[in-house]
Amino acid sequence: MKLADVAAARGMPSTICYWNDGKEEPEAVLQRYLGSLDVIASSGHDADLAVKIPALWDRRDLVATIVERARTLNRRVIFDSHAPEQSALTFDIMSELGPANLGCAIPGRWKRSIADAERAVELGLRVRVIKGQWPDPDQPDMDLREGFLRVVDVLAGRAVHVGVATHDAPLAREAIGRLTAAGTPCEHELLFPLPMEPSATVARDAGVKIRLYIPFGEAWLPYSISRAMENPRVLVWLLRDLFSGRRLKC
Repeated sequence: MKLADVAAARGMPSTICYWNDGKEEPEAVLQRYLGSLDVIASSGHDADLAVKIPALWDRRDLVATIVERARTLNRRVIFDSHAPEQSALTFDIMSELGPANLGCAIPGRWKRSIADAERAVELGLRVRVIKGQWPDPDQPDMDLREGFLRVVDVLAGRAVHVGVATHDAPLAREAIGRLTAAGTPCEHELLFPLPMEPSATVARDAGVKIRLYIPFGEAWLPYSISRAMENPRVLVWLLRDLFSGRRLKC
């Protein structure tokens, strides 16, 4: 939680997520999530727990255990997005568990995302809007920015809370502008270890909070390195954080 402590000291809430390597038994992943909730609660920070249902092998009983612990501790669980075919199960689980302390990520790049956003509104869920890592096989060439804003438009004036999760500063500015104009509570969520600027300036100019998404575990560093290979600026950021001891430890 060291990085979350730093973020909190700077007035930033956070989202914590365990990224496993795909080889662990679901019960072991469950313990990681439960332990993270306990640490979050004891810290007193404004911090959510992001949960990856596939890491639990889609076991509803384990998901329910996590949500029950979160509600007992008065903490929020946000379900991360995966492939399009995973979305139906995620929404079925949220419908069964009810909206209290729950939310989900919705990618802008899927054909089904508009319907998912409508359902999130109906269920009273918090929503984190993302571009999305997995393309829709039925519509692989969808424009990511247009799709993102279409989801935002469904949520504006209707959702209980929206997280604008993108490092695309112009896109973030437009999305936050639409949400605030509609009176929708929102915040700007940024992924560690990607550079915060210039996106953070957008949030500050709009007067909304910046939430830092902090992954930890076996899978987060390879992900960071792969992103760095795509963008050399990310490599500079990552190396600076690694050698200054700012890697997250939980």
